[in-house]
Amino acid sequence: MNRRAKQWILLISLLAFSGLLPAVTKEVPPEALKPGKKQRQTALIVNQVLQKYHYKKVPLDDALSSRILDKYLDSLDPNRSFFTQGDIAEFEKYRNKLDEAIAHGWLDPAYDIYRRFRSRVDEQVAWALELLEKNKFDFTRKESYRYDREDAPWARDEAALRELWRKRVKNDILALRLSGKDEEKIRETLRKRYQTLRRRVHQLDADGVFQTFLNAYTLSIEPHTAYMSPERSENFDISMRLSLQGIGAVLSSKDEYTEIQKVVPGGPADKSGQLKPGDRIVGVAQGRKGEMEDIVGWPLQDVVEKIRGPKGTVVRLSILPKSAGADGATKEVSIVRDKIKLEDQAAKSEIIEVDGMRFGIIDLPAFYRDFRAQAAGKKDFRSTTRDVRKLIAELKQEKVDGIIMDLRNNGGGSLTEAVELTGLFIPHGPVVQVKDSQGRVEVERDSDPDQVYTGPLAVLVNRNSASASEIFAAAIQDYGRGLIIGEPTFGKGTVQTLVDLGQFSRGNDDLGRLRLTIAQFFRVQGGSTQNKGVIPDVVFPTAPEDDEHGERSLENALPWTHIKAVDHDQMGKVEQAMLINKHEQRIARDPGFNYLVEQAREYRKLQERKEVSLVEAERKKEWDEREQRALERRNKLRIARGLDPLEKLGDEDEEEVHGDDKDDPEGINRIMQEEAARILADYIRQKRPVTAQAG
Repeated sequence: MNRRAKQWILLISLLAFSGLLPAVTKEVPPEALKPGKKQRQTALIVNQVLQKYHYKKVPLDDALSSRILDKYLDSLDPNRSFFTQGDIAEFEKYRNKLDEAIAHGWLDPAYDIYRRFRSRVDEQVAWALELLEKNKFDFTRKESYRYDREDAPWARDEAALRELWRKRVKNDILALRLSGKDEEKIRETLRKRYQTLRRRVHQLDADGVFQTFLNAYTLSIEPHTAYMSPERSENFDISMRLSLQGIGAVLSSKDEYTEIQKVVPGGPADKSGQLKPGDRIVGVAQGRKGEMEDIVGWPLQDVVEKIRGPKGTVVRLSILPKSAGADGATKEVSIVRDKIKLEDQAAKSEIIEVDGMRFGIIDLPAFYRDFRAQAAGKKDFRSTTRDVRKLIAELKQEKVDGIIMDLRNNGGGSLTEAVELTGLFIPHGPVVQVKDSQGRVEVERDSDPDQVYTGPLAVLVNRNSASASEIFAAAIQDYGRGLIIGEPTFGKGTVQTLVDLGQFSRGNDDLGRLRLTIAQFFRVQGGSTQNKGVIPDVVFPTAPEDDEHGERSLENALPWTHIKAVDHDQMGKVEQAMLINKHEQRIARDPGFNYLVEQAREYRKLQERKEVSLVEAERKKEWDEREQRALERRNKLRIARGLDPLEKLGDEDEEEVHGDDKDDPEGINRIMQEEAARILADYIRQKRPVTAQAG
């Protein structure tokens, strides 16, 4: 995933599943694309709010103006498929003027650029449709198509742009040919795809252009700050009041694809085990027999509405798996829609036996708290800390040797719960420091002296553990209370709030809202969780080797920094060297970890690719070889687990598919848990006193 796409994912994934991007049905005439009084007023207010209240103090000057222009162009044409170098040269007149434009409410440059973009889309879609109808492509001709153009230069001229689109159309046809579609169906699918691309660009109204431009400003400051227009804000409010029914996935837009950004714990997609973050949805069908509609190029909200539906009904998705790469084969999955209930996201526990010891694993998908029940005065309202307290009591009754808190893929939630949960494992004291935009530091403390669990503790994290998860893991590490094991965490160490912009208007007009970064988290030892995340005491080799993940991959993200430490007790010390040495020796011969490492290596290779062959035989060979490597990896693990090898992927027998481990017959999800338990066992043995034997 390229960095620019990730910037927009942070905005769109926040809004998509809650219906914030509306499906506009009418095309907007070009003459209607101009700023109005309310938009000029909003720009002035947003600028004032950002300059006064944003945590990161960035002056609106020529340097920021330059970044805003680049961000706006990237937001419109992230894959550099429409603008030419001549267009970009013409827009240079705005490079050092957008700061003044925003400060004075002069928004004409944004609309001038968008009208040019719209005309370029019209030209290239017309060319693509012409190619589709008239051109006969030679799939034996030696040439390739660069599908990732993030770092590519803008097309030199119109001729270069047309050649780029010739290859794009050829690639689109080839991908569908390899998926088994006939020529008539291919041309019908692509005709609709290109027409939809043109239609969605024509449907963006003046408000939409304004929001896109204003977010080029906010994202040029920091990636978690975003503007929502009045219409988008209203849809957001409606969605927050409704009980939405769907598959339980946060969707985002990447170029013209709908990508799964996050699978919601406890939701239908999570329970099915069929969808993973990074998978792309390219088609949607209703029921068991409904026709599969190609949705490449659709507005995100249109896709969301297709996927939503009544509880108990079936939606079928055509998926381009992350593991298959951008040019891989699609697969079809069926999911039964349902509501996402709090109990489905609640903490759960189990006991595993490793190296002669018994360990309790508490799986915590989110830091939840039923604020509505609490506000209603219900004393038994549901919360993370209350649920975990009960689970600990049950595990203590079972006399487990240690407890592992599994926070993998836990994206955070309630700060209060992160603090109170930490309090179950420490006597009392500070848990996290919060520094606001004025430089004031507030310390969040555990004031309850009751330490519910005093035994051996490990916290399992991965690259998707973020925010409240990082606060908890960091506090456990800083106190020396337990081991942190796994991958370096996401690095989301900032606090956001929603600001109603109408309060700054004399007429109290509805001007939309601003999601504003107002504070930063700091550990009790003074370092931030921002950017770097939490580095485990024992790092798994599945961790990314580069900066293309998490907060550190985002442009304009706040850097890591530190403030003064706050006094806290040191409860223990982790001797890392011995634990790491034993861990490395063990996983070198562990088939499960070998599978994870090889899988991660394959993903990295796919992410590094930027172009594909347009020779059908070569492309088919690459598909087959990639599929064969995946099958060999899977079978190596299956044989080690005592299972029969598969003849092809997805060929599990009936007993596996419907058994207790139907979603994970090879125990892939248990690999990290079991190794974390072995590391905790090493830690326990390390701490045990050595008894001298009489000679």
